[in-house]
Amino acid sequence: MVTWRSMQQIREIAASRNLLWNLTLRELRSKYRRSVLGWSWSLLNPLAQMAIYTFVFGLLFGAKAPVGDPSGITTYGLYLLTGIIPWGFFALICSVGLQSILSNTNLVRKVAFARESLVLSQVLFCFVQFSIEMSLVCLVLLIAGSAILPWLPMTLLLMVLMACFAGGIALVLSVSAVFFRDLPYLWTIINQLWFFATPVIYDPKIIEGKVSAFVEDILYWNPTAVFIRAFRATTYHGTAPKLQDIGALVVAAAISLIIGLATFNKLKRRLAEEL
Repeated sequence: MVTWRSMQQIREIAASRNLLWNLTLRELRSKYRRSVLGWSWSLLNPLAQMAIYTFVFGLLFGAKAPVGDPSGITTYGLYLLTGIIPWGFFALICSVGLQSILSNTNLVRKVAFARESLVLSQVLFCFVQFSIEMSLVCLVLLIAGSAILPWLPMTLLLMVLMACFAGGIALVLSVSAVFFRDLPYLWTIINQLWFFATPVIYDPKIIEGKVSAFVEDILYWNPTAVFIRAFRATTYHGTAPKLQDIGALVVAAAISLIIGLATFNKLKRRLAEEL
């Protein structure tokens, strides 16, 4: 029964592919409408974050980046950039996905369509924005000496896996936020904790021996930590990620997407009346 419902849900989403495409285009067109710099903000935001964190942690606290192997890169700012951009991808999918149902109340109430399209269109929008930011990463790392070009297909695979993982979470958050209106505030706290539990701004080796082995294992296999570790392998280091990391990401993405679709399918029938 569960399998039949899942297949029916997937067929409904596939049948709504034109709507999904139009919703994605709407987000792309409206994102920076009437702003002077437009889509340049997609590049300026991570650069600004990199500059701030480099000043605070690199200059004031003396944080050091690990040596890129085999790239030989030692610039802390580049180490930050290859953590900030993938983390921002994950965080953005979750945050905009959380609001995707609440911000389309009238559409959900009046029109019959696959509600999942509202969330998935946000995932596609974030994927496009992340792709633009990746152009910045490629350019900067090529100048710095990283052999990133041969690993672009692998990096693309990692992006897809992360989109599936974050998309599953976004599906759960989007329907849960309709029934639990405090969720956006709670998620802000969870997001902050998750950020510092992920080695975005620090070398994970600095926590070795400072916490229990159990906590180290949890932090090491934190899905976002695995993703950033694999992402840095193909970009900052210019080499292949570990096979166990790729396997862990495939499993995490599949589980997240299955749970997300199942949760959404269970609650979506009550959305219109709850809104």
